[in-house]
Amino acid sequence: MLKNILIIDDEEKLRNLLARIVKSEGFEVFEAPDLKSGFKKLEINDIDVVLCDVKLPDGNGVDFLQKIKTSFPLTEVILLTAFGKISDGVQAMKNGAFDYIVKGDDNDKIIPLLYKALEKVQLQKKVKQLEKRISDKYSFDSIIGKSKGLEQVIDLAKKVAKTDSTVLLTGETGTGKEVFAQAIHENSNRVGKSFVALNCSTFSKEILESELFGHKQGAFTGAIKDKKGFVEEANGGTLFLDEIGEMPIELQAKLLRVLETNEYIQVGDSIPKKSNFRLIAATNRDLKAESDEHRFRSDLYFRLNIFEINIPPLRERVKDIVPLIHYFVAQFSAKINKKNLVVGDEFLQKLETYHWPGNVRELKNIIERSVILANDEVLTIDVLPYEMQHQVYKTNKTLSAFSMQSIEKLHIQKVLNYTQGNKAETARLLEIGVATLYRKIDEYGL
Repeated sequence: MLKNILIIDDEEKLRNLLARIVKSEGFEVFEAPDLKSGFKKLEINDIDVVLCDVKLPDGNGVDFLQKIKTSFPLTEVILLTAFGKISDGVQAMKNGAFDYIVKGDDNDKIIPLLYKALEKVQLQKKVKQLEKRISDKYSFDSIIGKSKGLEQVIDLAKKVAKTDSTVLLTGETGTGKEVFAQAIHENSNRVGKSFVALNCSTFSKEILESELFGHKQGAFTGAIKDKKGFVEEANGGTLFLDEIGEMPIELQAKLLRVLETNEYIQVGDSIPKKSNFRLIAATNRDLKAESDEHRFRSDLYFRLNIFEINIPPLRERVKDIVPLIHYFVAQFSAKINKKNLVVGDEFLQKLETYHWPGNVRELKNIIERSVILANDEVLTIDVLPYEMQHQVYKTNKTLSAFSMQSIEKLHIQKVLNYTQGNKAETARLLEIGVATLYRKIDEYGL
């Protein structure tokens, strides 16, 4: 790709000479005699590097530099001056100049400097593209599904994302709690900072403490050097603790201290360190019941439960199954170059009526397996696991008149009729949460 260089200098002969030198390197060159016309060139063209004189008829290049960096932060600026002044050079670097050189004496430096500036521009552009891809991947728009239950959860997550409040994500395994944690981080004021995730069920108590808080050299056998913990890595960003209900109760007190004071002590050290992070925790356990049974600290539970978001299981948001199937089929078929793969009706119906104990994660894994096994352009039930092919699953669309589900559906419908469709009042009379009511309405098709 051709690199664009803008030269701003009111001395026409010098500007033209510099333009010829730069063009000889294969760059596209734009010229301007003053700051006003130079800024117009910046607005119209995608300029990578600006070579700008300091003294110009309509202003000072050092001051103009700030305007460029504010409007075009990825563009690098090299300032040129006929009279080198230390004070100007210092101010230029403070304002964000890539370099500050004297015209005439330093002409041989211009081309090498241009290449170095362009390297920095290309690196910055790659970082920006990567950040955008990450942001797009973990945006709320990337969460697949249109059921009322899911939409309500997304709405709650959007509201809390802009705050610094601790969030507790609850729900069954495989419902997508880490996806929501990432989306909350990417839509928070801490976006661009670290998002670090730690699964508390993966390690023993001793290893988990070291992973969480770090350790000093010699703290235990095998600690051959100092190690940063996840708390330190998350400074300025977000710490996601998955399966927090599995954290040993001895460590819970130390985590509570960090949340209340922002201070922690590494294993093998005695000097407190500070870390400012936002905590998002997740669990598939009932932490309230766990705290009542003294298996989880009640003070930590109340500290975590500032803003709870319960992600409903896939069987309670049936409307999301088909969109998820098509999304995963497209994703995995493109990955292994089976781009014309079609989802068969029988295949789709079998997955729609499955009860999904492993939730979205199980659906994703089954689709990946099915796409790999598919021999032709249509996904059929033959590529599904044996138990899914031969087991019949009852759907909520045809409830038995004697089942508890049928009675529950009828009762909810009666209360909805009584409240003339007022969901908040209906939930109050039923003594359930509004989120639960929406899931029931979605489940029963009310």
